[in-house]
Amino acid sequence: MTIQQLRYIVALNHHRNFVKAAKECLVTQPTLTMQLKKLEDEMGVTLFDRSSQPLEPTSTGIQVILRAQEIVQQSEQLFDFVKGKHQDVSGKFRIGIIPTLAPYLLPGFLPAFLTNNPKTEPVIEELQTEIILSRLKEGSLDIGILATPINEPSIREIPLFYEPFYLYGKQEDIKHLDDSSHLPDKGLLLLEEGHCFRSQTLEICKKKATEDHQLHYKSGSIESLKALVQKGLGYTLIPAMSAKESDKPFLGFFKSPQPAREIGLVVHSSFVKENLLEILRASIIESVPEEFRTDQNYFKVRWRQL
Repeated sequence: MTIQQLRYIVALNHHRNFVKAAKECLVTQPTLTMQLKKLEDEMGVTLFDRSSQPLEPTSTGIQVILRAQEIVQQSEQLFDFVKGKHQDVSGKFRIGIIPTLAPYLLPGFLPAFLTNNPKTEPVIEELQTEIILSRLKEGSLDIGILATPINEPSIREIPLFYEPFYLYGKQEDIKHLDDSSHLPDKGLLLLEEGHCFRSQTLEICKKKATEDHQLHYKSGSIESLKALVQKGLGYTLIPAMSAKESDKPFLGFFKSPQPAREIGLVVHSSFVKENLLEILRASIIESVPEEFRTDQNYFKVRWRQL
């Protein structure tokens, strides 16, 4: 068994396709296929079911791949450490950021970060929290930016700031709703399942998702929810950074301490590029309002992983 063979099965699990996995590993398809068969023979197990399309790992294969991902990650991080790359702030790195944060945070810090760090090449994807965590563990992402705490043993968290929740609705509907216990059951518009912001909204409202509405709308966009609210189709909660000048007629505020979500950087516990993390952290914090940098006026809303 070699580290390279483990890289092959990790890539194959990610792509579920021999051609794409071979391309990522910079080898020919026959080479990858031969090395997979050699590894399976050595272990005495079948790791992938070749009859399924797309390719699927076997039940044993899933367990082997999980351990292979950890070994590959740790070997790469060890190499980076020995080569001094933990001090390096250059090259390509992969960031996953949740969709309810990306449109509002990225424009604030990214231009200055790229200007001040011209040798960096961030590759950024909008992904839901569960996918970010999964890809950090498998090594196909380097850094996540999302709502914390996560409380995953293999994931390291670096808190950044605290973003309050605002009420969003017609003023006649929300003017007496400064306490979450006053929020009505009907009319609450939510993001679709899978978004941690949806879970936090329900946590603030102390409610379960209900189908007791005239309107049933599943959205992945804060802006779509706003547009519906502006037409009088209910109310919602929004993250503070999404509030624009044009939103002022629809904004309502909770009394202090306001509910807020903690936003943090997350990396796999084996991640070693400390300089990159510190510079990225400083760039993000610099870009957010000063009152977001402490939790003094907020209470943190946790979210429930399903």
